[in-house]
Amino acid sequence: MKFRVGYGEDIHRLVPDKRLIICGTELPFHMGLEGHSDADVGYHAVCDAILGALALGDIGKYFPPSDETTEGIDSAIIVSKCISLMREKDFEINNVDVIIYTEAPKLRNFIDTMRENLARALECDVDVVSIKAKTNEGLDSVGERKAIRASAIVSLVED
Repeated sequence: MKFRVGYGEDIHRLVPDKRLIICGTELPFHMGLEGHSDADVGYHAVCDAILGALALGDIGKYFPPSDETTEGIDSAIIVSKCISLMREKDFEINNVDVIIYTEAPKLRNFIDTMRENLARALECDVDVVSIKAKTNEGLDSVGERKAIRASAIVSLVED
């Protein structure tokens, strides 16, 4: 049985007048994330982890920010493309572990919904999806409430 592991990370700037979407979940907050797509840092980190595990580059290769046709795209479409590439290589999700770094908003009450959304997008069982929220203790752009960052590790097994 083949086994692969990938790591992904993403960060987006917090800006006014945008929706805040993390792991497919719209969060009630007075700011959102700036980006070419809907800027879902959780989904983006997971996608880069999947692509990394498969040695296929990163999401910018498939959804470049210079492509006007993908501006504002729902990141679930990006996840779907990565799942399609994964299946072409005969792999499936073994497990996923995501950390969302943010000072605000607090995510505790949204983690279960985020896990369900991510599992649905990845077409896997929710019991193999972990999402944790951390602060940056006031350090760097995340700690200064200027950005939200996500990191993810994904393990894949041969189908």
